[in-house]
Amino acid sequence: MTHTTLMPAAAVPAIDAQMPDGTPFTLPTAPDGGMSVVFFYRGIHCPICKTQIEELASREDELRAANLSVAAVSMDDDDRFARQTKEWDLGSLAIGHGLTEASARNWGLYLSDKAKDAEPTRFAEPAIAVLKADGTLYALFLQNTPFARPRLDDLMQGLGFVMKNDYPVRGTA
Repeated sequence: MTHTTLMPAAAVPAIDAQMPDGTPFTLPTAPDGGMSVVFFYRGIHCPICKTQIEELASREDELRAANLSVAAVSMDDDDRFARQTKEWDLGSLAIGHGLTEASARNWGLYLSDKAKDAEPTRFAEPAIAVLKADGTLYALFLQNTPFARPRLDDLMQGLGFVMKNDYPVRGTA
């Protein structure tokens, strides 16, 4: 199976998923002069995802103050997502579920098949996509394992530097 690689500075594909109310998931809109960030996560079966997404939800005001708009999305189905809304503290975070396999592949996400009882049949591994206001990709952090993700503080500090200094997109050659 081929693996899609999104190139920095290229327009990103839409995300085929849904919001809790059943409406289509849309990419977060970057604030004026800011950036948007999409956190792709494994789902309710992943305790590291729970920690990451709950931290993201608890720091939304801080992220907005840093000129960042955020959202999160997983391949979890309606039943698994309903459990998340009961068991996780999601605050007002824009969070989607039901990400299709085709959409995950369009984003170049790594996919895994069920290896433990708690896991769904297939799910996307974690990734963080940073988008410029024009909808192009600034950076993409892909993981094929649940651990060693960029820390939110490091991401915020780095993106603060990028926005303050108009740091160019890298990796386009």
